[in-house]
Parts: sequence; C-alpha cells; structure tokens
Amino acid sequence: MIYWFTGQPGAGKTTLALELIKHLSNPIHIDGDNLRDILKNYDYTDSGRKKNIENVITIARFLDFKNYDVVISVVAPFKKLREELKKTNTVKEFYVHTNKKRGRENFFCKQYEKPEDNYIDVDTTIYTVKESIDIILNKLHEE
Repeated sequence: MIYWFTGQPGAGKTTLALELIKHLSNPIHIDGDNLRDILKNYDYTDSGRKKNIENVITIARFLDFKNYDVVISVVAPFKKLREELKKTNTVKEFYVHTNKKRGRENFFCKQYEKPEDNYIDVDTTIYTVKESIDIILNKLHEE
C-alpha cells in the first residue's frame, strides 16, 4: 500500500507521515527534502519538481512491489503525476494544508493542484498532530 501526503511546504506532511509510520507493519518513508538531498535536485522550477515527483513514483512502485508500506511526504504539485501512480498501485492520498505561516512559504508552488476526488483532507490549521493522525486512522479503517 502507498500512503501519499501532499500539500504545500510547512503544512505538516512529514510530521503526519512519521506519525502514520508508527501504525504500519512494514513501513518505509520517502520524503521530498531527503530525496532532493540524495539526488542533488535543488531545482524548484516546474521541471525540477516534475523530475523529483517522477523519481518518487519510480521508487514507490518498486518498494510497493517489494511489499513495503510506502509512506510519501512530497509537495507533488501536479495532480496528473499523482494520478499516474493511482492507476498502477493502491494509493491513499492525504491533502495536508494550513493557513498558518510556518516559515516554508518561499518554497510554495504557485501551480499546486489540490486533489479533487478520492483523498483524505487534513487541515492542520485546526487539528493537532494527534487529532490529525486520529482522523487519518479512522478514515483508513472505514475503507
């Protein structure tokens, strides 16, 4: 299974991904910032972001095939790319967002396309980390 946390920088994607990992049996985490460091891709243009997402998708497919619970926390602004993974793998998508200023606004993607269907909405403006993870776990158990 693949669990994809998407949203603007500073919304809480990585924080919630790390909390979800505590509830999974065979998890592995792909974080956008870590992947950029490993692959030396510090290009935040549309082209650089697309390359980063394509790398995430390739790695996620491989790890999913190896039966890991893959937890992704990446901005991934382009809905089309996120949807590509959903066509080939089972993906639970979480849209994490906030109205609070958290110091990552200079990395925001102006072209971010939020999910339109088949996702779980998590507003970290109004929910604590514990409340957010409880919402996520409850939604996952409902499905």
